[in-house]
Amino acid sequence: MSSSTSAPVGAPQTGLDGWFGITKRGSSVGQEVRGGLVTFFTMAYIIALNPLIIGTTPDKAGNLISGLPATDANIPITIAMVAAATSLVAGVMTIVMGVVGRFPLGLATGLGLNAMLAYVIAPQVTWPQAMGLVVWEGIIILILVLTGFREAVFRAVPRPLRTGIAVGIGLFITLVGLADAGIVRTGDGTPLQLGIGGSLLGWPMAIFVIGLFLLVMLYIRRVRGAMLIAIVGMTVVALIVEAVLHIPAKSDDFPAGWALNVPEVGAGGLFSLPDLSLLGRVDMLGAFSGSATATIAMVMTVFALLLADFFDTMGTIVAVGAEGDLLGPDGNPERTREIFVVDSLAAITGGLGSVSSNTSYIESAAGVGEGARTGLASVVTGLAFLVSLFLAPLVKLVPSEAAAPALVFVGFLMLSQVIHVDWSDPEEGFPAFITMVAMPFTYSITTGIGAGFLFWVAIKTARGKLKDIHPLMWVIAAAFVIYFGQGAINALLA
Repeated sequence: MSSSTSAPVGAPQTGLDGWFGITKRGSSVGQEVRGGLVTFFTMAYIIALNPLIIGTTPDKAGNLISGLPATDANIPITIAMVAAATSLVAGVMTIVMGVVGRFPLGLATGLGLNAMLAYVIAPQVTWPQAMGLVVWEGIIILILVLTGFREAVFRAVPRPLRTGIAVGIGLFITLVGLADAGIVRTGDGTPLQLGIGGSLLGWPMAIFVIGLFLLVMLYIRRVRGAMLIAIVGMTVVALIVEAVLHIPAKSDDFPAGWALNVPEVGAGGLFSLPDLSLLGRVDMLGAFSGSATATIAMVMTVFALLLADFFDTMGTIVAVGAEGDLLGPDGNPERTREIFVVDSLAAITGGLGSVSSNTSYIESAAGVGEGARTGLASVVTGLAFLVSLFLAPLVKLVPSEAAAPALVFVGFLMLSQVIHVDWSDPEEGFPAFITMVAMPFTYSITTGIGAGFLFWVAIKTARGKLKDIHPLMWVIAAAFVIYFGQGAINALLA
């Protein structure tokens, strides 16, 4: 599916091509644009979802993140403010990733991190104080990057674990796609089930199924832009279905509705002016002004945010790089430090923008699957986020059911790397296996990485192969012991 520019391979490149290395990576401007747009459409749900998570939850003082009291009248105002700030921060930081990191990664508010902020941290402090904790987390990670520690940890990870991380993320985003489309749901008496009562029911699910078949057929026939065509095509179908049948959003009373957003044009039309008054609402010291016990609890909170952000990004870089054949002989991408610096700055900027920590998105693998190979794709993704500042209603026209097939298909593409693990040797294979299965089964990339690291260290120790354990792996293992035991630690502190 890839194509190249007309310049001969090996010829010196200048300008746009020279900076991003488009020809060097066997790509083209058109290919990068398509990949960047696919990444955006698979990430765009965060513009609608982040406001619902941090824009509707009151803090310790009973106020929303806007500073307004948590009343029904103030929630829509706050949601609009969070949506605008989410788009702005994601757009700016994704462009910076493209220009500085030169790697096809989209960045936006991290799911899981924002939920932890809304449901665990905000009830204990005010929203500005909660965002201050996010800024501290980003500052600490940036220091780790600038001192070389984060990059050293990245390079210390054994290759079987890297493969396990990439494949596990493939399974993870497949589950994300299926869940976003309502194909997989919590069952009656079972953790998961197919659709509603074990059946596929309703037009939204049909949109997903048809979209997945369309994508597979286009990809098999080597049609350029297969993912983008499938997303846009099924969005058009969804708009027609909604205009005729008026299907509501999914609810307990109507489980067959649209999963995340209804594909319809609101009363305000397709254009809206953004409200960016959330920017800069940060209190850096307030969360640490309580009792000694409360301060220690806040320090543990920053540690939990840091560890999740630290290893989610590492896993994402490995997976995206492996999918696009962008890793060097040592298993690392070019400009690793620059990528980590931008990701760390994104965490800081997310806190300063009051939208929670911004981090690298595994959905970027969908853009890479479409052909993105350079930072130019990230610039395209970032520009699309900035445009969505003013065209938020237009972005919301894309239902998750139309974008989710791309995630499922990329999961299939990433699974091909499973052959790089020696499954005949449990000493190498089991840590990779536990990494793969823990990610989708716990719905957490960090949990999968932590489980794999701990088993790697434990097995090598039991086998007396201490020389095979990189010194930094001991540090990581100790950190994950604390991470997995933080519930017990917090209980003791309480």
